[in-house]
Amino acid sequence: MLKTNQRLLALAVALAISPQCLQAAVLEEVMVTATKRSQSTQDIGIAISAFTGDQMEQLGFDNAQQVTAMAPGVSTIQPNGEANYAVAIRGVANSDFTTNVESPVALYVDEVYVSQMSGAGFALFDMERVEILRGPQGTLFGRNATGGLVHYITRKPTEEFDGYLKGTVGDYDQYKVEGAVGGGSETLSARLSGSYHQNDGYITNRLDRGNNLNNADDLAARLQVLWSPSDDIELLLNYRMAEQDIDTGFFENVSSIRPGELTPSEPNPVLGYIDNDGDVYAGDYDDPGFNDLETEGYTATLKWSFDSFRMTSITDLSTVEREYIEDSDASPEAFFNFFLLTDAEQFSQELRFDGEADTFKWVAGLYYLKLDIDDSNGAITDPFVGPAPTPGAEAGLSNGYTSELESMSVFGQLDIPLSDNLTLIAGGRYIQDKKDFEFGVNVVEFLDPSSSPGFNDASNTNQLAALATYKGDSDDTEWSARLQLDYALSDDLLVYGGWNRGVKGGGFNAPIFPLSPPLGYDDETMSYDPEHLDAFEVGFKSTLADGQVQFNGAAYYYDYVDYQAFFIIGLDTITFNTDAESYGAEIEVQASPIDGLDILFGAAYNSVDVEVGGQEVASVQSPEWNLNGLLRYEWPMFGGAMAVQGDAVYRSEHYFALTGAETVEEDGYVLGNASLNYTTDDGNWQASAFVKNITDEEYLVQTFDLSSTDVFGITEQYYGRPRWWGISLKYSWGG
Repeated sequence: MLKTNQRLLALAVALAISPQCLQAAVLEEVMVTATKRSQSTQDIGIAISAFTGDQMEQLGFDNAQQVTAMAPGVSTIQPNGEANYAVAIRGVANSDFTTNVESPVALYVDEVYVSQMSGAGFALFDMERVEILRGPQGTLFGRNATGGLVHYITRKPTEEFDGYLKGTVGDYDQYKVEGAVGGGSETLSARLSGSYHQNDGYITNRLDRGNNLNNADDLAARLQVLWSPSDDIELLLNYRMAEQDIDTGFFENVSSIRPGELTPSEPNPVLGYIDNDGDVYAGDYDDPGFNDLETEGYTATLKWSFDSFRMTSITDLSTVEREYIEDSDASPEAFFNFFLLTDAEQFSQELRFDGEADTFKWVAGLYYLKLDIDDSNGAITDPFVGPAPTPGAEAGLSNGYTSELESMSVFGQLDIPLSDNLTLIAGGRYIQDKKDFEFGVNVVEFLDPSSSPGFNDASNTNQLAALATYKGDSDDTEWSARLQLDYALSDDLLVYGGWNRGVKGGGFNAPIFPLSPPLGYDDETMSYDPEHLDAFEVGFKSTLADGQVQFNGAAYYYDYVDYQAFFIIGLDTITFNTDAESYGAEIEVQASPIDGLDILFGAAYNSVDVEVGGQEVASVQSPEWNLNGLLRYEWPMFGGAMAVQGDAVYRSEHYFALTGAETVEEDGYVLGNASLNYTTDDGNWQASAFVKNITDEEYLVQTFDLSSTDVFGITEQYYGRPRWWGISLKYSWGG
């Protein structure tokens, strides 16, 4: 107790001797390109949360989940754990873990669309800023943004020689190294950035304690070269790569021998197994899974300024290759493993023009996307049901499918001042999507079960029977639009209101098992139409207390036609069209009321109703309430600055499937984090210590209801990360 009182006294003295003005870490003007031109977030009639790279560093954000947690109504979801990531905005999300379904919340990195969810779990390093736009953004952005989008912008090369090196060690033998170096001349400059992260798994496999699951083994690098032969021309070449090789596919096995009901104290008659020890971070896995992922990308961005307009050309080629398998029965029995394979190649070209006339501002352009996917999913069972054609072989299903998409669009937007304070914004996009899809369900045997991964080796697979085939194509013409009024009541207050029409392209399903009636391999079951959204929104942006407080808010109503709903039938995921509506509101506060104190608070209410079987049910991954808060205080110490920070996020009750059963329910939770940070006076050195999930909250991020003995008689539960501590040290130069 004496030592504790001494520490508190020392802290009080430190707080009392803080006479100098300290720079705010949260509240500063952030310039964004949400409208394809540089503007302050407070001058744009869009509900947007943005953080600069320096802010993210000071606030301790080093991954996508932390950034989205501090934006009201926004969260990161994991449809199958550490292997897939997606973003939910205002209850709009994609919870399908198959890679042929694109998300309604688009992800962009340096203006390049990320189509594959398996390639969305990238590390954040050497970032310039992140922009989170809520609401439809399909007018100025190229693909599928009915719910909104997240745009990650990396640091670009500069003439000045600068860089940094950062190391982190932490719980579960974690170590992470990241850094960057760049510089050059007025004409030619370059920047090289990289990150490597490794830690042991935090899921104990009681059958093999040396092979714990959900570890980290991630490598990423980025090289950018900027050529500026004149003041009017610049060409940026960007190469990036990432690799991930982790042991994953973990689920907590909960007995559910009656449909939609958790029966944790009753043994499972299908598997002859029960796990009721109460440890959600441990299990008995006879065949641990893995996720082996490789992504690569090449981008050329040309900007050419003319007398009255600027041209921007963005050419990109990206690839994603992935092998994923999991112990789906989450038991010591060799019963069922599920796998996914991804081989995707994406080419995109955007040609954009923007300028300013005497009476209006304008943006116009063309966008082309070609996406070729050669994927498969399937199941491996052991032993063979009946005599195996080949002794020692494992039975299974291998469902290959190919998808070819060509999307072309033309877009434009006008900002027309109607008076000194009133601006009309009108925009639209005309879209043509063509897609060809082929799919088959095949019974196979895997000849060498010890081969890893044997399911991806044609020489190791012997096809026994083709159970079903499907071939489909679509040719859709769609349009999105925006009509809005922005009214600047003063330099510190902007109000806006308008209508957005959002669209999301149609697609095709890729079920795992042979479908049972009334479902069939026809267009009605296997395909789904484009989604249409009419979004009505009003909002305000305000700056108060002589610039010390930013207070923003918005309210909205969404009316969907052909809403693309995600439904799980047994072990199969099916997307189908229905009607839905949503309404809600959100507020966001950023404040620095006194020297050294930063406050961030967000609150969002959202109600999403989806029509299923003539009844309205709650949507997937859509809690009614999302709250987030952050408190940070900085004071001078040892010739530099010390800062203490706490942040928390609350998500109310929500469901992971449209059934609304207890097997797919999360009651709600609060996650809290804390950190201590010291920065030298010159800013070159920074040390920090952190604890994430400080209360060691056990919270669900995904469940799959396989209840009743007709399937597995279990519910698979996936829990978020436990409490995690770490320390880091960073050295920066230049800049």
